[in-house]
Amino acid sequence: MSTTITQLVESNPVTLTLRPQPTEEKKEEQEEQGSLGSYRYAHLLPHFSTDHYPPLTPFEHIDAGSRALSHPNPRAFLDNAEVIELTPNLGSEVRGVNLAQLDGTGRDQLALEVARRGLVVFRDQQDFIDSGPEFYRQWGSHFGRLHIHPTSGHPTGYPEIHLVYRDRNSSFNFEVDDSITSTVWHSDVSYELQPPGLTTFFLLAQPATGGDTMFTSQVSTLKKLSPQFIAFLRTLKAVHSGVEQANFSRSGRRGGTVRRDPVEHVHPVVRRHPVTGEEALYVNRQFTRRIVGLKREESETILKFLYDHIDKSADNQARVKWQPNTVVLWDNRITAHSAIVDFKDRGERRHGARITPQAERPIPALEGLDLSA
Repeated sequence: MSTTITQLVESNPVTLTLRPQPTEEKKEEQEEQGSLGSYRYAHLLPHFSTDHYPPLTPFEHIDAGSRALSHPNPRAFLDNAEVIELTPNLGSEVRGVNLAQLDGTGRDQLALEVARRGLVVFRDQQDFIDSGPEFYRQWGSHFGRLHIHPTSGHPTGYPEIHLVYRDRNSSFNFEVDDSITSTVWHSDVSYELQPPGLTTFFLLAQPATGGDTMFTSQVSTLKKLSPQFIAFLRTLKAVHSGVEQANFSRSGRRGGTVRRDPVEHVHPVVRRHPVTGEEALYVNRQFTRRIVGLKREESETILKFLYDHIDKSADNQARVKWQPNTVVLWDNRITAHSAIVDFKDRGERRHGARITPQAERPIPALEGLDLSA
């Protein structure tokens, strides 16, 4: 709304138009809209299509890392790289490898390295990030069938690329506001019959500080427990559910889209990695709902103990501090992770892309465990 006032100045009429000054909130909104117009990765902003997909069907997964086991030097792709171990049992940081230039052999070796270390952080990967969504799809397809997330945003025309996004005015993430912490340990979409294995993630925009990602080794969290308790856990199976995540979107949050009906599946509480043979704890606070065959109080007590163990075991964890042009790969079968949303009051943008190939149905550590409900 504006006001027009006519004044006489030295006998000549002058018309002045007075416009209200924008509020601070409006200024921020205008700045955000202007910055999106010039944003380098605007073509990768979240899009929420109204497509609806049928249920996922089972498929045979052949792990890329298994092919590298027969190579004379399964770590040859790191021969000219600088490698620093983030912790003794989880995570490596690598400089001197251009992921975008790896051939099939190099990608197989990469998959084996990630399976062994759980988490590998590659710095200086602008070539990879700037290669675009068609390359992202081709990259991920080497490691398995690409997962299409049922509720998240994706670049227009590329539903296989899962996006996380938060800025001053909006968030398109699965986040809760009624908790004292933003830390929610999880393994991605563990409710699927065949959840992800090797996963690739990178930030296209990041806050000046904060927005780190925490990882924990589910191999190490298991090993910390007593042999008798591990033996008991091997006999258990748990329900993982995508219903809550779907209902979050159906309530109008995130993007308000559910492209595939939510599912629940039963997985072993302790799983075995198909390539390394390592056993890992496979429950997470975000998606695991109950232990099959136990009474409610028994199930809740055991799960709460395991969740608290995961939360508090800093000696099993590694923290990735994001730098521009960083690409992180982890194995969802043997790790859990959580974003740290400590930057939202600063109003800065955090925009990331995840490439998420599915893997095998979790293999029970206890041979012959019945995974029916």
